Amino acid sequence: MNDAISKAKVLVEALGWIRKFRDRYVVVKLGGSALDDPDSVRRCLSDVIFMEAVGMRPILVHGGGKSISRGMAEAGIEPRFVQGRRYTDEKTLEIAKKILADEICESLVDQIKTLGGKSVGLHVNSQNVLTGQRLQLEDENGAAVDLGRVGYVTGIRSELLHATCRAGVIPVLPSIALDADGGGLNVNADTAAAAVAKLINAEKLVFLSDVPGIYLDKDDPATLVQHLTVSRCRELIADGTISTGMVPKVEAALEALEVGVGKIHIIDAGTPHSLLLEIYSNLGVGTEIVA
Repeated sequence: MNDAISKAKVLVEALGWIRKFRDRYVVVKLGGSALDDPDSVRRCLSDVIFMEAVGMRPILVHGGGKSISRGMAEAGIEPRFVQGRRYTDEKTLEIAKKILADEICESLVDQIKTLGGKSVGLHVNSQNVLTGQRLQLEDENGAAVDLGRVGYVTGIRSELLHATCRAGVIPVLPSIALDADGGGLNVNADTAAAAVAKLINAEKLVFLSDVPGIYLDKDDPATLVQHLTVSRCRELIADGTISTGMVPKVEAALEALEVGVGKIHIIDAGTPHSLLLEIYSNLGVGTEIVA
């Protein structure tokens, strides 16, 4: 009986949050090491299904850099990185499209359906949602840096996303966009998710990572910061506390906040039901960033 009462208390606590977020969009980015753990993926997808069932409108955006690297190795192509970004020639782009759209995306869709949800993959090989432009960078001398078919998201087919979500279907978007000429662009999944959140006017943007959030000391989990503001994040980037792979994630988050996304969450996909705990409980389990 005590166990049943405890469960009822959890449901009552969640009720207020369920009401607050009903019909609100939340963009969930899944990628990195989280994609390599089938149990973590299954738990995260079950959380996403729960969110849709109680009235939220989740949109799942995913990457798959490690799988692309494996695909390139099998094809005998040596990965090349320029300023932290994967140089993408036409052969690399075709591998990325095959792995992200035809393999990872469809696998996620199939798993959502197996778990009892409704889902569809929206991408360059089905119904494309993401449009973009080539990413232009400069070196230390101001000269243009060639990244090949690397891009960033500039627009989305919002009417298609709205209609899909209104139908109770969870859209799954791999981080590949099309340019004005119909050419494919390899897009960083963090920045793609942030762009979708910005353009769909999402209530929340959630990064499912392989770490619980932002640490003040990367080697000490006890220094996890549960709440950060935009200004504090910029200070932590400037002094090197936020570094390496966390920087593009946080910078994408800050840009999304500045144009109206309600809140950003960085949580550990390996923690069971971290997504539900972060959104539907008073405690939270990761780092939230607010304007």
